[in-house]
Amino acid sequence: MKTRYTNARILCGESFELGSLTVENGRVVEGGEPAAEDRVVDLGGRVLIPGLVDVHVHLREPGFPQKETILTGTAAAARGGYTTVCSMPNLNPAPDTPETLEVQREIIRRDACIEVLPYGCITMGQKGAGELVDFEALADKVVGFSDDGRGVQSEELMCEAMHRVAATGRPVVAHCEVDELLRGGYIHDGEYCRTHGHRGICSESEWREVERDIELAARTGCQYHVCHVSTRESVELVRRAKARGLKVSCETAPHYLLLTENDLKEEGRFKMNPPLRSIEDRKALIEGIQDGTIEVVATDHAPHTAEEKSRGLEKSPMGIVGIECAFPLLYTYLVKKGVITLGRLVELMAVNPRRLFGIEGGIEVGDRADFTVLDLDCRSVIDPSKFLSKGHSTPFEGWSVEAETYMTVAGGREAYRAE
Repeated sequence: MKTRYTNARILCGESFELGSLTVENGRVVEGGEPAAEDRVVDLGGRVLIPGLVDVHVHLREPGFPQKETILTGTAAAARGGYTTVCSMPNLNPAPDTPETLEVQREIIRRDACIEVLPYGCITMGQKGAGELVDFEALADKVVGFSDDGRGVQSEELMCEAMHRVAATGRPVVAHCEVDELLRGGYIHDGEYCRTHGHRGICSESEWREVERDIELAARTGCQYHVCHVSTRESVELVRRAKARGLKVSCETAPHYLLLTENDLKEEGRFKMNPPLRSIEDRKALIEGIQDGTIEVVATDHAPHTAEEKSRGLEKSPMGIVGIECAFPLLYTYLVKKGVITLGRLVELMAVNPRRLFGIEGGIEVGDRADFTVLDLDCRSVIDPSKFLSKGHSTPFEGWSVEAETYMTVAGGREAYRAE
């Protein structure tokens, strides 16, 4: 039996085509003449795009189910329009061997409602130092290698890691942070920090390691992707690397595109790593998504318990959630305001992540049927109490948005449908 999704406005570049999409055995197939037994789903003129892909999420399981589980995290992702997410390795056990990775993969097989692609660690125990993992043993089971949450401090160790990872064909996906430059900071070292008596994180702590790693990528030929860039210097370093023809890419997150240090409040929901930066940094990030320097927007969805995030800016753990509201926010405050087009937003959140990370799925004939149906005529207010994620800490609480996910189809199966 085929399922026909009819009366859809299918996004083609920057325009819409009214049409239908047919799915059979989990794949997009030619439409042809409908048969009597076919299932028909009328999408009511809603917008259909390739399924969103988030290359940077924290699903917290195994190890921290009080914060999130693969069951709740993927349900939240499906509600946000995502058909694939890539799960970061700060877990217990850390996925640093095939055996420890299998603990996570077994839960994914049991509980995930969309595709979850795990990362393997760069170092044993995901410590950012010490012994490197056996990259070859993990390569066919992971989407890439990362020690996200920790920067690899040793240049020699990172160089050796890139040499070995390059041989596997997987990317190194780096959290860039120079530990000795942190100096106990926890928000951006800017005006708000100084006037409110906080300790700051300088921009150099990020861009200095980006600069180092780009040169190592040039030396080793490794595919290199920078996590959550937040500074103008990082954007410019990646821009220059691309001009040199290096296999370098980067992502930023919705909160860095929409907020700055001027929006900070004395609440844990404004604390993340890297921190919210300056107006000038935000401007550079916007220019980066406009000119293609920044190719991916990822959420860095990082749930914590309500008690943990109730401790204010200084004492709350780093991390916010955003996977359920990322697309509505960016559509409302970037697309509707003419900052970028809808086509560019879909590139950043669906097309480019697939291309860079070799992820399957889409809406062309032969693709695994991964698509998102959007209602772009729906106004609502972001209410974390209604999130499917266990994490409710977001700086966007109370923001008005003008889009929502109506349906998410992952691998031909409906993972989410709005009530």
